[in-house]
Amino acid sequence: MSEPEVICRVEGRVGRITLNRPQAIHALTTNMCRLMTDALLAWRDDPAVELVLLDHSGERGFCAGGDIRMLAESGAGDGRLAREFFFVEYRLNHLLFNYPKPRVAIMDGITMGGGVGLSRPCRFRVATERTTFAMPETGIGLFPDVGGGWYLSRMPDHIGLWLALTGARIKAADCELLQLATDYVESGRAPELKAAILAEPQRVEAILTEFEGDAGRPAIAQHQDEIARHFAGPSVEAIVESLEKADTDWAREQLKVLATKSPQTMKVAFRQLQLGAKAKDFAENMAMEYRIGARVVQRHDFLEGVRAVIVEKDNAPKWNPPRPSEVDEATLDAIFAPLPSGEEWSPLP
Repeated sequence: MSEPEVICRVEGRVGRITLNRPQAIHALTTNMCRLMTDALLAWRDDPAVELVLLDHSGERGFCAGGDIRMLAESGAGDGRLAREFFFVEYRLNHLLFNYPKPRVAIMDGITMGGGVGLSRPCRFRVATERTTFAMPETGIGLFPDVGGGWYLSRMPDHIGLWLALTGARIKAADCELLQLATDYVESGRAPELKAAILAEPQRVEAILTEFEGDAGRPAIAQHQDEIARHFAGPSVEAIVESLEKADTDWAREQLKVLATKSPQTMKVAFRQLQLGAKAKDFAENMAMEYRIGARVVQRHDFLEGVRAVIVEKDNAPKWNPPRPSEVDEATLDAIFAPLPSGEEWSPLP
């Protein structure tokens, strides 16, 4: 028998969810999202469960994102399975966001894309020296979903937009600075930490304080002013122009990175964060992201990005159009437009 992709069980007074697809760094499948949703619903009103703990098996990381190959294969056809994945995943993200019991996520190692969607809604988010956070979707023609429009738009100094457009990878100290992580614990102490939480879930805050380590100085801090200045522009083109005028090593590095990203996706992400910042609640943001996702998976840039980065690995995607200035507003309007009646996303009833 093959092992389950997610192991959900109650240990003591803790509902424990362990991602268990280590060979794929726990990239999420529709089935995994369903298993987690079912467990969370079962525990929501169960007085025997005081707290939910999310962790992973193996050494490579918490969660690298979603099952991108499946999304691309579906997107190349009718897109039905891709839309189903987003629908189920976003319901899980929303359930976690509004969950009535404390949630603890152990973000040890790679925490990207879908892994951010699982960890960020949790009350306690534990990073280690191995944590690498990123929303790298613009590099494959996708967009920073799973609530990116909500979380990234609420970060200080346009850092969320910088993360969205560049796909920059950041470490634990930066995660604490940006409130992506609430705590830092050395990875070697993670098993001991989990055992302590399982034994006394009612003491979770005190336990995390006892295990707290020093993540060091956040690397972003030295560029925070530059990010605030250059990424404040009213458009992707304005940001690029501001970086070009700066003529510093850091600005040149950002331009080099942005030149590799899908222009269409950068403009989608820019608008997504603008709208996400104004959303009245998390559900409104997720409904918007579902509209984007339902359409973007069938567009050229996503299929081409997956080909170039994940399938053939030549890392030479041919974006269409090739420049941000050529992505017209009508294309963006179509990506963001309401879906036909009966096809819109909705939270769990």
